[in-house]
Amino acid sequence: MLDWIVEQKYTVGIVLGVLFGIGARLSMLRTDYRQYPTYPHGKIIHISLGVIAAGLGSVAVPSLLDKNYTAITFLSLAAQQFRDVRNMERQTLSKIDSMELVPRGATYIEGIAMVFEGRNYMVIFTSFVTALFSIVLAWYWGIVAGIGAIMITNHFKSGKSISHIADVSEAKVRMDGPNLFVGDIYIMNVGLEDTRNIIKERGMGFILTPKNQNCRVTLANVGQRQAMLHDLSTIMGVYRDEGEPSLLPLAKLDMADGRLAVFLLPQELNGDRARQVLLKSPVLESAVRMPSEADVSPSKGEA
Repeated sequence: MLDWIVEQKYTVGIVLGVLFGIGARLSMLRTDYRQYPTYPHGKIIHISLGVIAAGLGSVAVPSLLDKNYTAITFLSLAAQQFRDVRNMERQTLSKIDSMELVPRGATYIEGIAMVFEGRNYMVIFTSFVTALFSIVLAWYWGIVAGIGAIMITNHFKSGKSISHIADVSEAKVRMDGPNLFVGDIYIMNVGLEDTRNIIKERGMGFILTPKNQNCRVTLANVGQRQAMLHDLSTIMGVYRDEGEPSLLPLAKLDMADGRLAVFLLPQELNGDRARQVLLKSPVLESAVRMPSEADVSPSKGEA
């Protein structure tokens, strides 16, 4: 048996690469509170793409070792296919978003689509590393490398959350005549008496205080705010129906200091849980801004 494994090292390497690549995709694929990907058909699509990505990463190793460099060009075709996956996710989620009581927003959708494309590349990385170590060294080193690669992919599968960029505290929701405030931050004008009574009964508010200048600009991003409101509404529920814009959750900035006030009318009146939801909401990659990193020093001609 061992002699066969040594003789068929290419076959063993490819098989191990495919298995660990599929394992990496399964470890990064789960249906959570966002209910996406859907079960089971959404998962079947992404697992199938994971199998293809694992096969591509594994087969690339023998091609390189045999100096068959032209065979590597199929990776460019794979990249095009995975970009099409990103477009598919974007289009699907955009159509679904129009039917949400509290939409995700274009920025959140683009972030989800980017993640699904990127994870296929991480599968290729896992299968490539596993196959490389299995063929060049030995099959057991391939298993060790595969486990390490899966750990690396799982480390990079999740980005930062709101807890990394802001402090969240619960704030009092109050009405000053027709004007709605969360803490000392103005939210909107509420004209109907019935709506004011609902807000007094079920309104909940939070204030997010950015930790630095970069965090302040990130929180100000409209897409980032919409993503937080969607997560809150998905987990805590939302006390509104279609055609009731005055009951829509809102997030407004204090222009003086960059604090962000969040107002919502949840089905579940649990302030501690809502605060934890906010803290764990993802920071969208496309919303991140770093103005402090900009080189604004005067040029030699201006000095």
